[in-house]
Amino acid sequence: MNSEISPLFLPNAQPLDVTVLVFSGASLMCVASTIDPMRAANRVSGSNLFNWRIVSLDGEPAMTTCGLPIAVSDSFDASEKSDMLLVVGGFGTSDIARTTFTANLRRAVHNYQMIGGIEAGSWLLGRAGLLSGRKATTHWEDMEEFTAEFPEADVRPDRYVIDGPVFTSGGASPTFDLMLHLIRSRYGMSVALDVASVFIYDEAHASSEAQPLVSLGRLDDVHPKLASAVRLMESHIEQPLTVGAIARRCGLSARSLEKIFAKAVGEGPGRYYLRLRLKVARRLITDTKSPLADIAARTGFSSAAAFTRTFKSFEGRPPSALRPVQ
Repeated sequence: MNSEISPLFLPNAQPLDVTVLVFSGASLMCVASTIDPMRAANRVSGSNLFNWRIVSLDGEPAMTTCGLPIAVSDSFDASEKSDMLLVVGGFGTSDIARTTFTANLRRAVHNYQMIGGIEAGSWLLGRAGLLSGRKATTHWEDMEEFTAEFPEADVRPDRYVIDGPVFTSGGASPTFDLMLHLIRSRYGMSVALDVASVFIYDEAHASSEAQPLVSLGRLDDVHPKLASAVRLMESHIEQPLTVGAIARRCGLSARSLEKIFAKAVGEGPGRYYLRLRLKVARRLITDTKSPLADIAARTGFSSAAAFTRTFKSFEGRPPSALRPVQ
């Protein structure tokens, strides 16, 4: 986090005026994680700590990925002012970013004390030039492409990043953490704890914690070495470790690691590791235009042919079949 602290994150009893710009293709959970903490803060405090309005680019309801529309009060107006603008994006947002919206967003910068990009909303901030020279993050699935797209930004795998008047968040749960941080910083720990209690939410992550490929939940309670093994796997996708190497790094024998995985996950560590690599490959196939040979290399396969054979044995069809029809 940048040493420059935004005034909005300093103690202040005054209400915040927030504009929430939602794009179709956004996750319903990201929208809820943005708005519901503000609603709950108003409820538990008995006052309007937050005044928010929800808008879309064209004034029409924004359709979330689950098919539920988000009602909006108006279309986005770059000339209107509020304390904070939160841009919530999702699938297709990077294409929208190529429209005149980015120019409007650049013009609107001075109308807000802070601008935040939620999940793929960070792409919009980047295209508008708002991340140049700043720390930023986005959802882990897009991290590599995001870094290549915005080399002038200091892209980090953190859950959320606040850098001066700009902040970015990697997904629904990190956004909830971010909003709780805002509430705690501005209105005090008591209000933040009450908001977390409304949702029975256990805020156990720091902003700088890396976004995981695998959300382990309470699996680390099954065996203290299980989470360590999975984290090693996800950090070595391009150059996979052997099961023996993973076991040694966890202070276990290969046989002990096999038993732990069989009991907790229902399959051996080798097969689990392979499925994890194929999961990353599948996302790259469907969400990027990278050649299959590049995807094979990025997910630890010796050749495109070996990758195709393995993928087909697991998926029942070759990787080329998942590519969108042009």
